[in-house]
Amino acid sequence: MLRKIRITLAVLFFALVTLLFLDFTGTIHAWFGWMAKIQFLPAVLALNVGVIVLLVVLTLVFGRVYCSIICPLGVMQDVISWISGRRKKKKYRFSYSPAKNILRYGVLAVFVLALIAGIGSFVALLAPYSSYGRIAGNLFAPIYQWGNNLFAYFAEQMDSYAFYETSVWIKSLPTFIIAALTFIIIGVLAWRNGRTYCNTICPVGTVLGFLSRFSLFRIHIDTDKCNACGLCSRKCKAACINGKEHTVDHSRCVACMDCIDTCTHGAISYRFRKKVNASTDASIPSQQVDKKQIDDARRSFLTATTILATTATLKAWEKKVDGGLAVIEDKKIPKRATPIVPPGTLSARNFAHHCTACQLCVSVCPNEVLRPSTDLMKLMQPEVSYERGYCRPECTRCSEVCPTGAIRPITVADKSATQIGHAVWIQKNCVPLTDGVECGNCARHCPTGAIQMVPSDPLLEGSPKIPVVNTERCIGCGACENLCPARPFSAIYVEGHESHRVV
Repeated sequence: MLRKIRITLAVLFFALVTLLFLDFTGTIHAWFGWMAKIQFLPAVLALNVGVIVLLVVLTLVFGRVYCSIICPLGVMQDVISWISGRRKKKKYRFSYSPAKNILRYGVLAVFVLALIAGIGSFVALLAPYSSYGRIAGNLFAPIYQWGNNLFAYFAEQMDSYAFYETSVWIKSLPTFIIAALTFIIIGVLAWRNGRTYCNTICPVGTVLGFLSRFSLFRIHIDTDKCNACGLCSRKCKAACINGKEHTVDHSRCVACMDCIDTCTHGAISYRFRKKVNASTDASIPSQQVDKKQIDDARRSFLTATTILATTATLKAWEKKVDGGLAVIEDKKIPKRATPIVPPGTLSARNFAHHCTACQLCVSVCPNEVLRPSTDLMKLMQPEVSYERGYCRPECTRCSEVCPTGAIRPITVADKSATQIGHAVWIQKNCVPLTDGVECGNCARHCPTGAIQMVPSDPLLEGSPKIPVVNTERCIGCGACENLCPARPFSAIYVEGHESHRVV
């Protein structure tokens, strides 16, 4: 029964979190956007104390149920492992192995140092929720969108507009490659050995492993009923059950309950733990618990607590056609001295220190202005670019879905008054000067009236009019850059600001 409950909840969470990255209508986010905000690392970065306390208490009471129910990357591994286990003679393919503590804690230490130092690219590579977000957004979303477009095509043939087409494009080739490699590597590990990634690499799994040593409810082996057949060890995808010695490493156990259903003698149960002593403690893979081992466990717990507290404190600081005839050349991205980050981020520094590059904001952006960065220090973290659209003042979708607080919730009024950059005119690209024709597209579409057209030569009557930018009124929305007819580079582009300000 416990296993069925776990599987039901895991499937529910996995499906809904995945839909957050696939849905381009905003419907799913309105109801289930909170599921992204209860992921462990996003909650820590957002200083969401309520969620952090909830997850810590959940782990201290029930063990690492977060890893087997709430974490989408963990559930994805379970799905892959389950498919692998459906093969003949592969039903009981696991075996007990000692914990790789040096590797686990070493990766965690490097991860925390990278988090504190603001090396977002390294943090993004290891963060489990972010890794799954990239996989869903780059690999699963195109398939979902193609399916939607197929339905839209057939619906249109029947004069129905229940579906509408959406564009499918690779937002960043490096991010796509990293997502594909992540899926392949974790998929292979899960296919062969189950939860290897969770119990050797994943920093969140290591932190929760500290806490689960002291969980109130845990897997227990009744030595009177157990005949040391080893079936539980061969079924345990976390490789944490030593069936021969009747012990369980609770720092790696994800409370999947598979062992309970596997045991034919009823020797395994999930129950309230007994008082810890040298003969009954199953959290350490040994029947002899001496003072040194107890001291090591205490030091590990204090270290994990210190790491969490320090990290939380430091985080507080911080192709188109013209008339259906001529093909219009695609725009190219201008070289910006300062990249543009979305309204609500406060500053580029604050954004870099809080964003885990989960790509959720990229997935939901209806204007297609957010895309993963190719800068090595901020690799895969979203930045703003205006080749496919511009940041409409009435849209606040990215701030509504960000689970880490990297993009803080803002109102439409706040966004319209937030300057994320300013427009810069490039004389050599401007159509009135290069082609001798009137334009004024940038001034016509500027939502703040920051651009005016003036004669290029005040002394010459009828001289071509060129744009002049009032940088005090410009908010950097990119309407001018996106709608400029100059190709391949716009005659006007937006230069980002390190720190945002209200205009």
